[in-house]
Amino acid sequence: MTATLTPQRTEAPEAPEVRRDLRGRTVDDRVAPLGAALGALGLVSLVYDRLLPLSGTLGFLICWYLTFVVMYALVSWYRHPAPAVADRVAGVLIRTSALVVGGALATVIVYVFIRGFPALRHLNIVTDDLTAGPQDPLTTGGVLHGIVGTAIQIGIAISITLPLGVGCAVFMTEVGGKLARIVRTVVEAMTALPSIVCGLFVYIAFLLAFDVQRNGFAASLAISVMMLPIIARSAEVVLRVVPNGLREASLALGASQWQTVRKVVLPTARPALATAMVLGVARGIGETSPVLITAGYTTFLNANPFEGPMVSLPLFAYTLARSPEPLFQTRAFGAAAVLMVLVLLVFLIARMAAAQRRDR
Repeated sequence: MTATLTPQRTEAPEAPEVRRDLRGRTVDDRVAPLGAALGALGLVSLVYDRLLPLSGTLGFLICWYLTFVVMYALVSWYRHPAPAVADRVAGVLIRTSALVVGGALATVIVYVFIRGFPALRHLNIVTDDLTAGPQDPLTTGGVLHGIVGTAIQIGIAISITLPLGVGCAVFMTEVGGKLARIVRTVVEAMTALPSIVCGLFVYIAFLLAFDVQRNGFAASLAISVMMLPIIARSAEVVLRVVPNGLREASLALGASQWQTVRKVVLPTARPALATAMVLGVARGIGETSPVLITAGYTTFLNANPFEGPMVSLPLFAYTLARSPEPLFQTRAFGAAAVLMVLVLLVFLIARMAAAQRRDR
């Protein structure tokens, strides 16, 4: 009896998995855009300036960009498949859009601060009201009355619109039904309501109906009408993002719907709700026409929102920018710069408050 030995099969070791580096950039990724841009610049310079009867910097830039995109797509098509070409072209378009938007925003901010710097370097711009005339130097007069008026009007508007907007969003997301769909339609329609209509509505329904003089509270009501749909719509989108599993877990533990909303849904969405409030503030803080109709214009400080005219920074800047006097125009740009700083402070305070409440 002989025993036969069968050889055991040994499996070859598996090759290590090689992952593709999606963030890495090859030489082709760096050189192809530059070559396409230079080629498009040369081609457009020849055709646009020499062969065709065209002129203008803006038209040249548009033609150069379109030619660059086409040439970049052709260069990528030569060495890459169609999905990679589409990805590269989409990346160029997205980066260009971000660059244009960021450049436009930076240009506006820098231009305002440059034009307003002669007024901003004097401390009296935030400590005095406009006691100066058109020919007085920038060392006299300021925008204190506009700062106080803007703070009071926006403060009253926030105290009105924030609870109403969040409550409306809770009703649309947590309650639902036919009435909620009607409310959503009305809110979406109000987001496109012109600001002058809001000012006229408050002027007729409040000032004329109750025979009241123009005051800061009426301006706050007009601003509230503009802010309310923005806050309600943004808060609704935020509340819809909260996972339904959190609601179901709260209800399964025996909590009521109101307790679920108050202790689970709203705390989860608190940072985003702060952003919704900032969006509403940004919508109302820069308006001039409703403030002019409902609060009037004054060059003196008035801290009482229920009596007498009360000016805001946007209205102050708009009024002085229309003046032919260079010093008044400089004060207008200084007021615009102060307004942007105030909006930034409101955003930072809202985000910090939301973050602290969330950490607790």
